[in-house]
Amino acid sequence: MKIKKSAGAAAFSAANTAAMLLLMAAALYPMVHVLFASISNPTLVQQHRGLILHPLGFDLSAFKAVFNNPMIPVGYSNTLFYLVAGTAVNVLLTTLGAYALSRKGLLLGKYFMFAIAFTMLFSGGMIPSYLLVRDLHMVNSRLALIIPNAISAWNLIIMRTSFEAVPASMEESAKLDGANDFIILFKIYVPLCLPVMAVMILFYGVGHWNSWFSALLYIRKRELYPLQLVLREILLISTSDMTTNVTGGDAKANIGETIRYATIVVATAPILCVYPFLQKYFVKGVMVGAIKG
Repeated sequence: MKIKKSAGAAAFSAANTAAMLLLMAAALYPMVHVLFASISNPTLVQQHRGLILHPLGFDLSAFKAVFNNPMIPVGYSNTLFYLVAGTAVNVLLTTLGAYALSRKGLLLGKYFMFAIAFTMLFSGGMIPSYLLVRDLHMVNSRLALIIPNAISAWNLIIMRTSFEAVPASMEESAKLDGANDFIILFKIYVPLCLPVMAVMILFYGVGHWNSWFSALLYIRKRELYPLQLVLREILLISTSDMTTNVTGGDAKANIGETIRYATIVVATAPILCVYPFLQKYFVKGVMVGAIKG
């Protein structure tokens, strides 16, 4: 049976759809602009004014220059290391911490949760954090990008809430069979909370992929630069090293602009390809953390 909408409901639905389309266009156009500009003719891009709604010619010389830059493979390899190692540490420590905090008989559990939630509102600041990392001898070390941000308080709370939703009877049955806490955690809780685990991987993974400020603070060795710091260097400093094979000052200036666009595409495309496979877990994982505090 089809329910007829009132005029007010129909108007609200139309307005809501229009607003969502505008928001989608506002979010999508910058990516389309960058993509089209990166594969366009450099001279046409330099001369163009206004929106770019289609490629202006076709030229892949900017991508050739990007992949010929020796820092791009270095940045990719470093970022993949930070992504894999960092996300593994993040998820493992968050899982262990959430399991401990979800125990009903945890001594001083409420005070631990208050202390963890407190860090979401207040922190020591950038300078004390740097001094701590320096005193731990992690400056110019890969550990500087993994250890200081090993656990997110928000993600910890989301996972703890997910663990609390697991029926206590399952844990009691496992204990009667002689299971210890590690078996209960990894054989019962983790399999039942896989959607939330996927959300944790997504949150932490995207964070490591996009991270650049921590590297800017703690890393001085170029061989340890993550991809985003290499991207920042190309965007803000100079593309002259990537245009050595281009003759003519105007040509160098023109292709320098498209090189910046191509670098953004190279740095962004991988995570955009992975995101759709985990996106279906995103809403469910966030809602789990929103239902119970």
